[in-house]
Amino acid sequence: MFATMASFYVAGRLWQDAQNRVHLIKELDRRTGQGQSAISVDDTLKIIECREQQKKLEVLEIELAKARQEGFDSKHSSANSETHTKKKILAVIGIITRFGRKNNRDAIRKAWMPTGAALKKLQDEKGIIVRFVIGRSANHSDSLDREIDYENDQNNDFIILKDQTEAPEEQPKKTKSFLSHAVENWDAEFYAKVNDDVYVNIDALGASLANHLDKPRVYIGCMKSGEVFSDP
Repeated sequence: MFATMASFYVAGRLWQDAQNRVHLIKELDRRTGQGQSAISVDDTLKIIECREQQKKLEVLEIELAKARQEGFDSKHSSANSETHTKKKILAVIGIITRFGRKNNRDAIRKAWMPTGAALKKLQDEKGIIVRFVIGRSANHSDSLDREIDYENDQNNDFIILKDQTEAPEEQPKKTKSFLSHAVENWDAEFYAKVNDDVYVNIDALGASLANHLDKPRVYIGCMKSGEVFSDP
């Protein structure tokens, strides 16, 4: 009964903001449809939240209508009831790098990837996770591995695939390992892979991804050959 009452309270709160949600969604469609400048990541996250809340509102409205048919009086709902939902990550971006590319990584940190507290802020406030992705040396714990460990201790911005050997012929497997790691560790709308010689415009990327939020499966990028499989 308490859970039902809490749900009705949430429905009331969501109903109050329904018009704002509809306005934001229409604004996104208008701006993207007319070729205007890309919306910011903040705006993109608002759109995501609005669409998620709109879906929840539809479900709660059905539950509320059903409860009213059974004689439930919504005035008994507790005004102090609150629900807390975990904010979903917009995107996990893996920057594929390798040994001997520290200059590239430092250039990325200076150009578009935040460092230190700003990197954590990007994750907490904008829902975007950015990490360098690298495997391990064939000679485990050698100087190459130690250099990466030291760099990661300084910056805390690596995904180190401990079971993945770092070698040119292992790149396809490395990308697959990164995607598996990302899916296992973060519940995100999108998972992206870029190389360590690419400049990423975070706002533009967020706006582009927002155009595909309502699609169940999306692959964006260059497909050289072969089929896209939706099942493992």
